[in-house]
Amino acid sequence: MTTLELPEIETLRRDLERETASKKIKAAEAVVLKSLPGIKQRKEFDRNLVGAKIVTAERRGLHLLLRLDNEHTIVLELGESGRLERTATKDRRADDIVAVITFTQGGDLRIGDRKGSSSVRVVHDDDLAEVLPSADETGLDLLEHPLSWVDFGRMMRTHKAPLKLLLTDPEIFVGIGDIYSNEILFDAGLRHDRSAAELSTQEIRRLYRSVVGILHDAIKYRGTSLDERPFLDLTGHPGEFADHLAVYGKAGELSPRSREPIQKTSFKHQVVFYCNTQV
Repeated sequence: MTTLELPEIETLRRDLERETASKKIKAAEAVVLKSLPGIKQRKEFDRNLVGAKIVTAERRGLHLLLRLDNEHTIVLELGESGRLERTATKDRRADDIVAVITFTQGGDLRIGDRKGSSSVRVVHDDDLAEVLPSADETGLDLLEHPLSWVDFGRMMRTHKAPLKLLLTDPEIFVGIGDIYSNEILFDAGLRHDRSAAELSTQEIRRLYRSVVGILHDAIKYRGTSLDERPFLDLTGHPGEFADHLAVYGKAGELSPRSREPIQKTSFKHQVVFYCNTQV
């Protein structure tokens, strides 16, 4: 199973902003302490939560931040198997729930995790830097810091790495993994093993349009949910971008561009789906 990528995390951020901003916390329950770093006893979880109000929902890379009005922040890292759900308090809890935040009005926010890869932290704002990756550890967030195609091209030409590895390097780009890197390269008509430094100006422009376009389309369709990597939004609906995938997971099917079978291979320990029109 792979981790959620940028479109899924941004979808959840927007859901959280709509569903939890201005909500006051009535209770907070630590169900599985393993998923709550720094919490040794369950009663500690609600210490800085009960009575506080959520001001806004933010995103730092692939971390979700719920800012509170008491100088604390809830930091959520969903990992490979984490999920969020907004439910009525009376609704039956799923078996994988690790923490529950109950509001004075409007039910619960529940954090689920089947495999224990997620973490929920309550951090004083002065200490946020200690639990979030530093700027030199994270790549470019193309949603938070959009670039012109010219600046994008300058950045790309400083790298000699193959495009597949470059796109999926978290120190170069935030939140582009196997799914969206394959779709971006197909859309741009570029092979996975091409060196970024060797791209022509026209190819740079195509790649730029594809990166921006694929990410925004995936957010528009509220992420991608697949059998091997399911994704549900805050209200339990699956992401619909799977219906718009061109090559990912479609080995043997006819390419929408060439009408010949889509190929699958392994490249530097990463899975690649591609069409013979990519050069």
